[in-house]
Amino acid sequence: MSSENAYLVGLRLEGRKVVVVGGGSVAQRRLPLLISVGADVHVITRAATPAVEAMHPITLTLRDFRDEDLDGAWYVLAATDDPEVNAAIVAGAERRRIFCVRADAAREGTAVTPASFEFDGLSVGVLAGGEHRRSAAIRTAIHEALASGVIGAQAPDTVHEGVALVGGGPGDPELITVRGRRLLAQADVVVADRLAPPELLAELAPHVEVIDAAKIPYGRAMAQEAINDVLIQRAKAGKFVVRLKGGDPFVFARGYEEVLACAEAGIPVTVVPGVTSAIAVPALAGTPVTHRAVNHEFVVVSGHVAPGHPESLVNWNALAQMTGTIVLLMAVERIELFADALLAGGRPADTPVLVVQHGTTAAQRTVRATLTDVAETVRSEGIRPPAIIVIGAVAGFGS
Repeated sequence: MSSENAYLVGLRLEGRKVVVVGGGSVAQRRLPLLISVGADVHVITRAATPAVEAMHPITLTLRDFRDEDLDGAWYVLAATDDPEVNAAIVAGAERRRIFCVRADAAREGTAVTPASFEFDGLSVGVLAGGEHRRSAAIRTAIHEALASGVIGAQAPDTVHEGVALVGGGPGDPELITVRGRRLLAQADVVVADRLAPPELLAELAPHVEVIDAAKIPYGRAMAQEAINDVLIQRAKAGKFVVRLKGGDPFVFARGYEEVLACAEAGIPVTVVPGVTSAIAVPALAGTPVTHRAVNHEFVVVSGHVAPGHPESLVNWNALAQMTGTIVLLMAVERIELFADALLAGGRPADTPVLVVQHGTTAAQRTVRATLTDVAETVRSEGIRPPAIIVIGAVAGFGS
């Protein structure tokens, strides 16, 4: 058989017997999709990888293939490492008029597995005449085009409404989620925070209204209330509004306040989590927030109010007694106060500290210090917000 003249078709396999012979890497890749469509999957193999053994629900039989294993099957995948066994599987399937994929020699089977993916209710498959790398590359390109909005994926009668609360990630525009980028491409109005990746706004169509949340006039009202009002007003006017925030909308970003305000006004809200800077920025600077045998906990702390302030909800003495990692956000301007509070609570003076300014962007800067001299270092190096401060043994990695 030649894959050049293959006939692309979608098989409805729910509840139908599918036989996979082989329990190695090929089966490991193919089984999840078969399971997800509800097929009655029977795996016949001498030995299975731990990942295959852990898959559920499948019927796993550990022995040599027998011709009668194909009885009653609707679809077969020959994926052993023995060409003679694979050939026998194809022959047995053909006698029973069952379509069979042969993984080691695609042209010898009666069916071909396309490079495929699922996206927003679409199933997309690509065949390239047996050139697997080419089909995979085209599949990936189509997926990226759909995810970025270059290709419209929504049905003609699908109209997004309400507000989407989207986390834009820590700064690098490529770190927004696939869903976040797709919804952003479909927005009529975008209300953006100052920490939202500006490159994402440059991708928007000319008709999209972009509102800088920091410049919304609010008079006597609080700024957050004014932002809530804008979201609600635009949504009630029939616009699809994307509220674009830096990082994750629910990590010190008042995202839930906006959800509540929209809910009270009867506006539907879609929440799209984002990659939080508290973890991503240290990671991309070479520092994990956790490491085996070094720490068993990490805590993320907002530095928008000082220790001892009447509005502070942080127990700084308890933080100081931790042996794990402390990640401070919005803390540069008060770093002296936070360092002093941790030292006073018993955190060792030589505790390593990593400071990352403009993390994940081309302007990223990193500064290393200890708890006793971090404040002096931050000032002498001219570090300004936005910056992430990591305190703990992991901050000494790579120094």
